[in-house]
Amino acid sequence: MGVRDQLGKDLDTRRAAAGGLQTVSATVFDVTETGTVNLTMDGAEVYGVACTDAYRNRKAGDVVAVRRGSVPVVLWRLGDDPADIEQAAIEETAVQAALDAQVVRAATYGTSTPAGSGWQAASAVYVRKVDGRVEVYFQVGDASDPSPGTPSVPKPKPVKVTATSASSWRGGRPDDYASTPVQGDWTGGGNRRGAWFYGTRIAAACAGKTVAKMTVQFSRKAGAGAKAKRPLHLYLHNYTSPPSGQLEIRSGPEELLSLSAGAKGTATLPKSWASALASGSARGLAIYASGRADYMAVTGGTLTIIFS
Repeated sequence: MGVRDQLGKDLDTRRAAAGGLQTVSATVFDVTETGTVNLTMDGAEVYGVACTDAYRNRKAGDVVAVRRGSVPVVLWRLGDDPADIEQAAIEETAVQAALDAQVVRAATYGTSTPAGSGWQAASAVYVRKVDGRVEVYFQVGDASDPSPGTPSVPKPKPVKVTATSASSWRGGRPDDYASTPVQGDWTGGGNRRGAWFYGTRIAAACAGKTVAKMTVQFSRKAGAGAKAKRPLHLYLHNYTSPPSGQLEIRSGPEELLSLSAGAKGTATLPKSWASALASGSARGLAIYASGRADYMAVTGGTLTIIFS
């Protein structure tokens, strides 16, 4: 028997002794707030699976290698080289960093003319602020060394807006038994509705800018309702702070995001909603559902506003 054949036989023997195949592929359907994942493995849904540091940029839809056992662990993602996938994001980050950095190499002064070659005397200096940054223009008598061009004005940076408060309502008044926004009814005590409040922060962040997109991040609490993926029923509301009576909701429902127990996710708001929030004709977001089917407790609510 050859060396290769003997090696194959030895590996088969060890694999059988260990109880069969120990690493299997699985598909992630949600990533949780704590960094674990919910996945489908061997035809079953498994929740809260830990991951090694090698599995980065986790997202729903990833096909991963999982070490089976009493405590399964995700080892790595299967598929394309991450370098190819992440190239565009890396380049965008580098460009933004360059725009944020000071473009003047050195700023010095003195009572005599500067030493070295290439200096030009300026008869006047002009300054202005564009996109929150200072532009400086030097008027010279003879531009013997042509001036570099003025870079185009970059679009404003994305802005994150966090909620000032979040609450739940039941029976027409604030619910003292829910610490986070909740939708639906699990116990028969009445349907809950939850909301996130931002004061006037959203409209203030959008003033004088053109909104290209708004997204919102939510996390579903584990231990509240069924474990399987269920949709959030999203609405708008007009409050800058929690009302003492019933929370009135409008412009919904929109089912923009479904989450399993413990999972986090990001939804893109409809353009009409983004326009309403940017103008101040709407002030915040709410959730509401009827009955047990879509019951869940939700945290998060951080808005990301992207400008054009």
